[in-house]
Amino acid sequence: MIRDTGSPRADAEADFLRARRLQVITALTARLLRKEGGDRKALSFQEVVDALGLVDEVALGIRVIPVDQIVGSVDRVREFDPKFRPRSGLSRRRFERIDEAARRGEPLPPIDVYQIGDIYFVRDGHHRVAVHRALDLAEIEADVRLVRTVVEPDDVRARSDLASRELRRLFLQRVPVGRAGRRALFLSDAEQYPWFAEMVEAWAARLMFAEGRCLERPEAAKRWYAEEFVPVVEMIESADLLEKGETPADAYMRVAGERYAVFHNHTWNTEIIAELGRRR
Repeated sequence: MIRDTGSPRADAEADFLRARRLQVITALTARLLRKEGGDRKALSFQEVVDALGLVDEVALGIRVIPVDQIVGSVDRVREFDPKFRPRSGLSRRRFERIDEAARRGEPLPPIDVYQIGDIYFVRDGHHRVAVHRALDLAEIEADVRLVRTVVEPDDVRARSDLASRELRRLFLQRVPVGRAGRRALFLSDAEQYPWFAEMVEAWAARLMFAEGRCLERPEAAKRWYAEEFVPVVEMIESADLLEKGETPADAYMRVAGERYAVFHNHTWNTEIIAELGRRR
């Protein structure tokens, strides 16, 4: 419960001390539990963009956004934790001045943020966000720029979420099937993406050898998707070989590996699919 003594100045001082205390306790707990140290800082906008791959950005204008979805910063990640609690006392005066103004009901200017998926990164207005957090205010006015990325930013909340997204980005750059095919090519285990890319590139190499000509990477990827992946997944689904919890890409990799282990070739037909079904 937020303290209100009737003295905005005294309450602002108490808000800062409470925020600092919570930040210290959280950091100590993370250290004792041996959690990743980097996640004690606000998430870096540049690290996220590097992992997901930048496509473009679009100005959305002034909007009201949820405070709890502001998780990172463009250039001040060392000064705040992921909940925008101050990590030192260096900016205490500024925090308390804004906090006091908010408690007095004075209007605060909109913050500036980048939006990636459903999360936001502060360009300007870090202390206003910190004060909103300290006062448990649910929303804040912001000037928003939407950043679109190669990889879907679903569920990114911490640095520990970025490694798998980067592996997926690298896969999509090696296998540029286009927007329509991206979501179908999703693996449950991100560490399998490099092997998946090698399978696609091997298929493309055999195709170019058979046709006696070179193909640009986008053309090769789109032909693999249309001529190999989609028909094979349809055969897998019609033969009821899709296991519980598997994505189509998971099933393709598993069945393709089983096929080669049994038949030592790269062809597909209904007889091979039927035999693989009998060997389950």
